[in-house]
Amino acid sequence: MGAQAAGAAAAPLGADAVLLGFVRALRAAGLDAGSERLHAFLRAVDALRPGVRSDVYWAGRATLCGGHDDLERYERVFAAYFGAQGGPAPSAARTVPPPRPRVVAREAAAAPRAPGEGEPSGPPAVTLASSAEVLRHRDVAGLDAAERAQLRRLLAEFALVGQTRRSARRRPARRGDVDPRRTVRELLRRGGEPARLRRHARVERPRRVVLLVDVSGSMTPYADALLRFAHAAVRGGRTEVFTIGTRLTRTTRELAHRDPDLAMAAVAAAVPDWRGGTRLGELLREFLNRWGQRGMARGAVVVLLSDGWERGDPELLGAQMRRLHALAHQVIWANPRKARPGYAPLAAGMAAALPSVDVFVEGHSLAALERLAAAVRGAAGAAPVRGAERA
Repeated sequence: MGAQAAGAAAAPLGADAVLLGFVRALRAAGLDAGSERLHAFLRAVDALRPGVRSDVYWAGRATLCGGHDDLERYERVFAAYFGAQGGPAPSAARTVPPPRPRVVAREAAAAPRAPGEGEPSGPPAVTLASSAEVLRHRDVAGLDAAERAQLRRLLAEFALVGQTRRSARRRPARRGDVDPRRTVRELLRRGGEPARLRRHARVERPRRVVLLVDVSGSMTPYADALLRFAHAAVRGGRTEVFTIGTRLTRTTRELAHRDPDLAMAAVAAAVPDWRGGTRLGELLREFLNRWGQRGMARGAVVVLLSDGWERGDPELLGAQMRRLHALAHQVIWANPRKARPGYAPLAAGMAAALPSVDVFVEGHSLAALERLAAAVRGAAGAAPVRGAERA
């Protein structure tokens, strides 16, 4: 009975892996199959019959295609991935193809060449590195499907570690304070003969990082990239993640999944308020009352990733930000709108929050997220909030 139950539990996971591989193939072909469409596709197939080819076909066509231009590519990828009509149904035993970095190669091959020009002299890695460097500074909201796929691969390699702190625990070290207990034990072991002094030093550990990610309607162009940034942070160490919109949802467990796409699908299923309004003040108060005051925010680096649009009372947000600032080691705010020319924090919510923010950074691009990671790590050069921004 135990083996049968385990097999039944593993079957849906295998089927999801096959469907996830199909969605990745569509992304490689240029379809904009984001996390929300992936989640809708998995739900549609689950409601139908996952082992029936026609049901999988129509579920994907209804949920993964965004327009008439996607239909031809969908037909081609579906036939290549699942085989010709009448072939075997998708099987859970099929191996999921790993992400393939072919986007840049296609772009390079499609570039026009002068008559008589030979093959490029430089290696393909140079083109790939150059394309990635250009992509680093592009606004996430303006990327096409192929660029977003490349961005996802780059975000999967991210690492986010909080600033180090000296804990109360100590460990043996060559330099540091004298460890009296170990020194006395060494003297006793030698029968009272002179012995080398034993020393110890405090252990340094990274601080906890808490990410509050805004998934309201105004943050829709950036939500997927920011959540993938959070996924890499969760996999890297002591990180807690919450989504904020009209509700507060703890998503650390969903983002702990090793595969980024399956993690995004799990988050999409767990978060009920995608593209809704924003109640920053009320939700920050809920976070502090339920988790922050009890220890999650104490001595932590707390990062808010939001554009600061507040539908509630700005004074409530300001009061909760002051509470948060008193608990946390550092409060960082990443606003994707900050990168726009002429930006000023004039929105009521942003203006109320800034007096309690230690570092105010952009969050619109990969390079901006790298600077955010440096600020979380406590690297020198992280720009604090200027007086003009606080005013």
